[in-house]
Amino acid sequence: MGSYSIGEALNLLLERSHWKPKVVAVRMSDEWEAITGKTIAKYTRSINMFNKTLTIYTDVAPLKQELQMGREQLIVRINEYFGEQVVDEIVIK
Repeated sequence: MGSYSIGEALNLLLERSHWKPKVVAVRMSDEWEAITGKTIAKYTRSINMFNKTLTIYTDVAPLKQELQMGREQLIVRINEYFGEQVVDEIVIK
């Protein structure tokens, strides 16, 4: 049996137990301001993750438009933040 670091062991546990998507969703919600910045986080009502699809809820029309136009950049920023492919698609409502 090989030796693992604590981080590797935790990642292995998360992947094998299928908890990883839930952990990513919780982290995304908790760290949303660090990912997107203060302004976007302030006017975002809520976010949900399901099957690598991020749904962003906001009541601010200009923010909806900005998010629609910068959707691909936001996907890249989120995936870079997490260091892996956690989001494939963004839906704005």
